[in-house]
Amino acid sequence: MSTEFSVSNYLSAHARLAKELDTAAIQHGIDVIRAAFDAGRKIITCGNGGSASTASHYITDWNKMVNLATGKRFRGLSLADNVGLITAYGNDLSYDEVFAGQLRAILDEGDLLVAISGSGNSPNVLKAVEYANQAGGQTLAVAGYDGGKLKQIAQHCVLIPSFDMQLCEDAHLMFGHMVMKTLCGTSIKH
Repeated sequence: MSTEFSVSNYLSAHARLAKELDTAAIQHGIDVIRAAFDAGRKIITCGNGGSASTASHYITDWNKMVNLATGKRFRGLSLADNVGLITAYGNDLSYDEVFAGQLRAILDEGDLLVAISGSGNSPNVLKAVEYANQAGGQTLAVAGYDGGKLKQIAQHCVLIPSFDMQLCEDAHLMFGHMVMKTLCGTSIKH
């Protein structure tokens, strides 16, 4: 039996979820990104659907805001942003290769792949992580649900322990904003 939607129920669900989050794992994810940034590595994101938009949102915020705040280059790329490459790999090889195929051309040893998936089971995201792992990259999963296969194969994981996709996606965006504020040295404004 499902509960009818209401704004207060949605916000209450977020408040309950916030109490279940592993803040140490979230901080570790932020630290992984900070270390890659400090080392001048590329930070590459990918995801499908809403997670593709999150992957793009991360890079938009991180590239612009971190550079403006610090004067340093943020070498960020989203594999979800080039529809020509995505459709070329999808059409000529398979949709499972749309991210791993792009990584083969740009990933250097030590670069960081941030792989976003609500379920943790997107085949193209898993293939990208597998490729990055074998090519000497670093991998950070930003996952929901129980983390799926992604949690098992990524070197690091930020898990949002909810089986409500919208709550997961909201929290994934919050993680991106926490990364940005950390790298910019920005405090939270009330």
